[in-house]
Amino acid sequence: MPSLKIAPSLLSANFARLSEQIKLVEKGKADWIHLDIMDGHFVPNITFGPLVVRSIRAITKLPLDAHLMVENPDRFIDDFKNAGVNHITVHVEGCMHLHRTIQKIKKHGLKAGVSLNPATPAISLREILPFVDQVLVMSVNPGFGGQTFIRQSLRKIQEIGMMADAIDKKIDISVDGGIDESNASEIVAAGATVLVAGYTIFTKKNIAQAVRNLRKAATIK
Repeated sequence: MPSLKIAPSLLSANFARLSEQIKLVEKGKADWIHLDIMDGHFVPNITFGPLVVRSIRAITKLPLDAHLMVENPDRFIDDFKNAGVNHITVHVEGCMHLHRTIQKIKKHGLKAGVSLNPATPAISLREILPFVDQVLVMSVNPGFGGQTFIRQSLRKIQEIGMMADAIDKKIDISVDGGIDESNASEIVAAGATVLVAGYTIFTKKNIAQAVRNLRKAATIK
């Protein structure tokens, strides 16, 4: 199983202090920066696009993990690749031709991921799982930060892990939504290898310590 990664989500960051806050999560030894890209159509919110991502790329060497919550994500893959992201994750629910989309991401030399909304079953990954590097389990309904973790997600994480084991596929299983120190360890115990957290990190007075605290909570036996 891949080692645990902490991926602070900039959705909850203070964009007026973005450079400072990115430096703080680096100080806390975060592994990735998670970028929630929303278009106001696939989800009921709008965040930021490639120009902002390019600015983020200029101030951090951490891998940038772009989660495209957009309609027709194929239109944006080139732009986000050129902006400097390292991973692109798209939604099962948002891709007409998912295999083609994953191929396009990988042809750019990027890690490719696929995400599931809470109501989408793990079995929908069966045909695409051999081709992806990451699965992102949404443990809240996407669009806004600060929501409560949906506990049924634990079973879905386990199912995805069993599906990957059945085909001897090494993947990261990311989980995004409602993660905090109280539930991090059981999420990891279910099989998660990446914890995406925004609210529980960026709303804390000591952001660097919040990253460290989440990792410690996740690894308590």
